[in-house]
Amino acid sequence: MKNPILVTNRVQLKIVSLSDLSKTHELLLIPEVDQYNALGIPTNTEVTSVYLDEWIDSYQMRKEFVFSLNSLVDDSFIGLISLKIGNPKYSIGSIWYKLHPDFWGKGYATEAAKAILKFGFKEVGLHRIEAGCAIDNIGSIRVLEKVGMIREGHKRKVLPLKTGWSDNYEFAMLEEDWFSLPK
Repeated sequence: MKNPILVTNRVQLKIVSLSDLSKTHELLLIPEVDQYNALGIPTNTEVTSVYLDEWIDSYQMRKEFVFSLNSLVDDSFIGLISLKIGNPKYSIGSIWYKLHPDFWGKGYATEAAKAILKFGFKEVGLHRIEAGCAIDNIGSIRVLEKVGMIREGHKRKVLPLKTGWSDNYEFAMLEEDWFSLPK
């Protein structure tokens, strides 16, 4: 599989590269982006570079597809979204995303998540795609529900956030759920 580029109505998703370092670092420094994120705010660009290197290595091994999101209108950087591949025997993946607050509440995360689900089921051939989200992260909950993922569980105090341990909602979609959605 060559480097996938996914395109929606308003967003281009392309595999992250070293050229995304400054944009990614700026995104990860935003406290609102970090609020429900266990990754933490990087102390400098070298730390962000390590994350980027890991994502690029994981992509080369086909273990994770981390995409940068850019506007089709003006090429502005919107954020990141990922499809991480689990144990191949179970044909499961998981998604995560981080968007710049300027793009929150405008449908970009929903658009990108739909593109990632389509990619995961149609191109990668997964059976199940999961996502987790802190129970107070209303924006992410709405995104996951809008794309048709089903809330299957509630894990207690599993996310180590700056504010303390947070409960997490578990969402999932099966390939038959995806293919039965109206297109």
